Amino acid sequence: MIEAKQFSTVVDGKAITIETGKLAGQAGGALTIRQGDTVLLATATMDKTPREGITFFPLRVDYEERLYAGGRIPGSFFRREGRPSEAAILIARLVDRPIRPLFPKDMKNDVQVILYALSSDGETPIDVLGIIGASAALTISDVPFGGPVAAIRVAQRNGEFIFNSTYSETSASDLDLRVAGTREAILMVECNANDVSEETMVAAIEAGHRAMQPFIDLQDEMRTTIGRPKCDYPSFKLPEEVKGAVQSWIGEQLKDLAAQVYSKAELDQALNELRDEMVAALAGEGGFDKNLVCEAFGDIHRSEVRARILEHGLRPDGRTTNEIRQIDAEIDLSPRAHGSGLFTRGETQVLTLATLGTPRERQELDGLSPVDEKRYMHHYNFPPFSVGETRFLRGASRREIGHGVLAERALVPVLPTLDDFPYTMRLVSEVLSSNGSTSMASVCGSTLALLDTGVPIRAPVSGVAMGLIMEGDRYAILTDILGIEDHLGDMDFKVAGTRDGITALQMDIKIQGITPTIMSQALAQAHDARMHILDKIQDCIPEPRPELKSHAPRMSVLKIDPEKIGAVIGPGGKIIRQIQEETGVRIDIEDDGKVYIAAVDGPSAKKAQEMIESLTEEAIIGRIYTGRVVRITDFGAFVEILPKTDGLVHISQLNTEHVERVGDVTRVGAEITVMVTNIDHEGKIRLSRRAVLEGWTPEEALEHDRPPSRRSGGRSRGKRTSDHRNRRS
Repeated sequence: MIEAKQFSTVVDGKAITIETGKLAGQAGGALTIRQGDTVLLATATMDKTPREGITFFPLRVDYEERLYAGGRIPGSFFRREGRPSEAAILIARLVDRPIRPLFPKDMKNDVQVILYALSSDGETPIDVLGIIGASAALTISDVPFGGPVAAIRVAQRNGEFIFNSTYSETSASDLDLRVAGTREAILMVECNANDVSEETMVAAIEAGHRAMQPFIDLQDEMRTTIGRPKCDYPSFKLPEEVKGAVQSWIGEQLKDLAAQVYSKAELDQALNELRDEMVAALAGEGGFDKNLVCEAFGDIHRSEVRARILEHGLRPDGRTTNEIRQIDAEIDLSPRAHGSGLFTRGETQVLTLATLGTPRERQELDGLSPVDEKRYMHHYNFPPFSVGETRFLRGASRREIGHGVLAERALVPVLPTLDDFPYTMRLVSEVLSSNGSTSMASVCGSTLALLDTGVPIRAPVSGVAMGLIMEGDRYAILTDILGIEDHLGDMDFKVAGTRDGITALQMDIKIQGITPTIMSQALAQAHDARMHILDKIQDCIPEPRPELKSHAPRMSVLKIDPEKIGAVIGPGGKIIRQIQEETGVRIDIEDDGKVYIAAVDGPSAKKAQEMIESLTEEAIIGRIYTGRVVRITDFGAFVEILPKTDGLVHISQLNTEHVERVGDVTRVGAEITVMVTNIDHEGKIRLSRRAVLEGWTPEEALEHDRPPSRRSGGRSRGKRTSDHRNRRS
């Protein structure tokens, strides 16, 4: 029998248990991590040989979402999981970000972390468990790793922070914060919020960092008890002789280059020309390895750029550390899109286009999260021409999906409710030119597009990306970072929000962590930048358009009795299809009886609404209807006043004068106007044509047409015959 070992801890009343030694014994490190009835399998494995010819550390994190964990069969045609869902990709990225900085920089062996959900209780989020599980698997494995790393989710209720929060606790909170870090410092932050202040955000991050310490203790205990010795690996550290030769050859050229202001294309060209000249001189026959020469060139250029920022406060494009590039905002670029916004910041340019749809077009989510649909979607595309390159177009990358969802989360808190704005909304951000901070540019472009569409958002949202250059105790926080500053810097800190507070935040770092002090300064600097950008957005369009554009669908909402949904749909959908074909509208019906009618013009929507109302309307005493005679008897006529709803006009109520025979006044198929004078407890309807002709009130009409006490007018032939005999006697 396999002997497993368990390790447990409790945070904010919620127990987390890690078990190892039972499953996946051939992985470098393997374990299950459990909270409630959510169980995750985490494995970490390293190739024994390095990958040749690369200049980066090859880490791969995969989360495989299995619907058996929630007791469900996939809804796809093949009934098995296919490509990773958006939610699975986001979890994999969230796990990747805090562990990546902690691997040796000189290691080139492939490392892969794979996570499976074995069970999901629908209350415990998987992403934070995934970070802890991945770190624990690496910590006890033979993979060189500088952890452990812990993570925690923080919500807020009545001013109090809730740690390790569940889905239901988070849904009732204005804050959904995920923090990851080592014992000493913060490594990663991911947050969506409803106008949370910078002060509250810092307090939540600091509190989360303190609260996660038991997870660090747990992993340290595991490492001491069962941890495997770490593998040796071939070091790919840059030889000093190569770096010295490159430095000697370059001399002051890179320093002079760093001191000049170039556009992105000009800088790339200047660097490439200098690099090619250097490679030809140092990496020819009998010289140094070309890859090592290029790596040394990159290291020296990185040092020059960073030193200039730290020592002189000047950046590659000549700006100071807190200066924002020139901003231009424009709307209404597409004649047929329902809304569009172009946001340009320096050499970064994003065009966002908005489309409105019916509730039927919302996205259905087939995953383990309790969220099963969304009506607001944001998609982000990063084509190669935006950076002057060429490559195959093969669908959205993990990065594109992550950037799109970040911008989506930034705007969700300001969207109108479904009752106030019954549309599905899809926004697509096309990156047309990139030189840093395209995800935050897509937030700004989305705000412009929503305002141009006429979506009544609560407040405009802007975003900015912050950077960090840190050497020892010296550091500089950079506002609105360039692509080169992202590449050569130590932090990418994205902040989005309204004038009242933060709605989305994401931080990734490349060093061993940052302190709350640095984070507070970065948030304060970002606040000033966001306010400046909001001014530019509102100079372009201060508030949502008062009306949707002429070609955008008009949505009207009608509430019907849920029991009458079948009457509107008809057998096999026959009736609803007929209404849509006749009026040219689109109709969606919810289970609660809400009917959404989408049309491009008012008359079509009105006609469709009248047709639906006629199918679902109920007769009301005192109301006058024009109906069709469907049956004649010797005591009166049955008139259909509403679809599948008819009542009896007694012979005495057909005219103002005495009527000898019903056929003297009307016939089957004829239209007559009648008043509803009574509806009995069985739903039988009494009608009067005489009341309309005499101009009686409903009370007068009932007084002149009281059914016999033993019977009341209705649809039964027997009851109607009895009524007739009583009237004749």
